[in-house]
Amino acid sequence: MAGRKRKMLPVTDAVAAIIKHKNRTDLTLNVSPAKLKNNPCETLENAQNCEAQHSHYFTNNDLHQRLEEDFFKQSCISLAKAFIGKVLVRRCADGSELRGRIVETEAYLGGEDKASHSAGGKRTERNTAMFMKPGTIYVYLIYGIYLCMNVSSEGEGAAVLLRSLEPLQGQPAMRQLRAARRREGARLLKDKELCNGPSKLCQALNIPRCFDRRNLAADPEVWLEKDPNINPAEPNDIVSAPRIGIESHGEWAKKPWRFYLRGHPCVSVVNKEAERQSVSGNVTSNLVPSEVQSHTGQHNVKKT
Repeated sequence: MAGRKRKMLPVTDAVAAIIKHKNRTDLTLNVSPAKLKNNPCETLENAQNCEAQHSHYFTNNDLHQRLEEDFFKQSCISLAKAFIGKVLVRRCADGSELRGRIVETEAYLGGEDKASHSAGGKRTERNTAMFMKPGTIYVYLIYGIYLCMNVSSEGEGAAVLLRSLEPLQGQPAMRQLRAARRREGARLLKDKELCNGPSKLCQALNIPRCFDRRNLAADPEVWLEKDPNINPAEPNDIVSAPRIGIESHGEWAKKPWRFYLRGHPCVSVVNKEAERQSVSGNVTSNLVPSEVQSHTGQHNVKKT
């Protein structure tokens, strides 16, 4: 019901909700992958003619609360955790909107964090957004073909990588946007597979490279919202685990600066050991040596 506060579903209830809805038939759009690839936003107008599809795991309503500049003025790790449960919204050229709830992030502190693009305070044309005000979007290319979206935080060169989303609205359009980048004849993606990775979510929400250096707090095409129906995740609901794909950076690869919602089916990689440690509280002491220096600006996004 609109305006009513509801608590986040416990894991057991979330799983039950998934089972309850597993036989629901997804709607599809009659747009060719080739056309989507060439002009994805404009072809999404068909999404407006489809029944709205919402999350199977959380309840939603029509009250949307856009997050403003003050929200992003947090240290990198605090912001990475605060992102969990927030909703990323992408408004396309035809006015249709795609929504996904953030369920997984990674913090890159800059400064001494050797896994960060801004390690050692290095500034380049590519990573300029990381040194801009908190809430600035940093979009970069990996493997020459895939994009990743990050958001700057407080701290010199610090930013948070958005790793996974739970699709909430516009799944048919997301599915076609993903299909445009997959081989012809590939199987139909499940909802939980649409945005369960940093590049996948950029494809599903049509996040282009030109969004780099935009202000997430003020941009008309992409922003973050707080869902009034969902309470912030409890500390025990958020797992702290090592970041993904930075194994070559020695001790920095072991830092538990990836955060994800425990038990959520859209998380890209589950770390059972980290989940056990999170429950026992063993991760906290190793969380962040430089985070206590957040006020000095020695803080940050992923080396590729």
